[in-house]
Amino acid sequence: MPREVEWTDTEEIGILLQEQFPDTDPYTIRFTDLHKWVTQLPGFIGDPNKSNEGILEAIQTAWHEEYEDAKDA
Repeated sequence: MPREVEWTDTEEIGILLQEQFPDTDPYTIRFTDLHKWVTQLPGFIGDPNKSNEGILEAIQTAWHEEYEDAKDA
């Protein structure tokens, strides 16, 4: 069973997004799509209405770090 995550679990969400979309550069994703992808993650229990630009930026940054690590591996 997937771990439950909320908006504040930005690093964990970044890892999950990298696993789901390994070939996608996070900085090419619009925030509207990022919001949708996060809310559709297995284990996501956050309120879809509780996100904001700052949270989405933090998730995008965390995901980008995972993306770069995967490219270097």
